[in-house]
Amino acid sequence: MFERLNTPQELFSFKLGAALTMEQNVLEMLGKLEEEAQRQPLKEQFRHHADETRQQIQNIEKAFRALGEEPDDSPCPAIQGLDKEGKANIRKADDSVVDAVILSGAAETEHHEIAVYEGLITHAQAMGQDEIVRLLQENLEQEQHTLEEVKQHTEQVAREAVGAAT
Repeated sequence: MFERLNTPQELFSFKLGAALTMEQNVLEMLGKLEEEAQRQPLKEQFRHHADETRQQIQNIEKAFRALGEEPDDSPCPAIQGLDKEGKANIRKADDSVVDAVILSGAAETEHHEIAVYEGLITHAQAMGQDEIVRLLQENLEQEQHTLEEVKQHTEQVAREAVGAAT
């Protein structure tokens, strides 16, 4: 949509479009991660987060409508890179460490998503777009909660690994 970003509004729309692409890519990744995960609670977490991600996509589409714009899917190379790295690491991993590899990538992805939403919210606040702030804040809170769940799963997997090694 944009060859050059000339205004703060264009930058915001571009970044909002990148967030849409990010969430669409994450939704695809979650399905693959659910298949790869070894532990049932982790599979359930990915299914739950996929449902939240669908809602997040809807929230971003609503934000575009609030701006009077059509949803744009600007590129999001950071998520593509995280996906590529995660797939490569899973291929290298023994089954006994696959969940740890998956959780590491999930944490990195959640941190990226949180940073994206924090930046978008700051811009939306500056533009006085209260409805968009509300929608993006909802997404941010879900991502923060998911990161906490990822951390909990990581701690559990680490404890199990230590117990198996002793």
